[in-house]
Amino acid sequence: MNLKELLKDKGYSIVASNGYCSFDNGIKPVISKLDEDLHYFEGLSVADKLIGKASAMLLCLSGVKEVYTPVLSEAGKAIFEKYGVAYEYDELTDFIVNRKGDGMCPMELTVKDIDDLNEAYEALKRKLASL
Repeated sequence: MNLKELLKDKGYSIVASNGYCSFDNGIKPVISKLDEDLHYFEGLSVADKLIGKASAMLLCLSGVKEVYTPVLSEAGKAIFEKYGVAYEYDELTDFIVNRKGDGMCPMELTVKDIDDLNEAYEALKRKLASL
């Protein structure tokens, strides 16, 4: 079963080619691995159910090779293009919507005006800690 099938058929939020998978929502399954090893996703293929700029920046910081997602934000797409990461998506959206459905995802909002990957990582860790 390939990563795309695992993501869709098993209900994971993220799966990676090294066997890592998680049901956690948002950026938690990515940032938790980066907290263990900043290069955890280096050279890996990843499928994630939703990728915005925040997830894209974290995955690029970690050295991901390629990504599939059913939903990708315009800002996330721009990050993958900037860092030369191969990507595939089913739907492109202006931005990732928050859980209430009434605005931008707080993580995407956190990195909206940040261009540096390390700065984004630190800002996102602070944001998660404040929730």
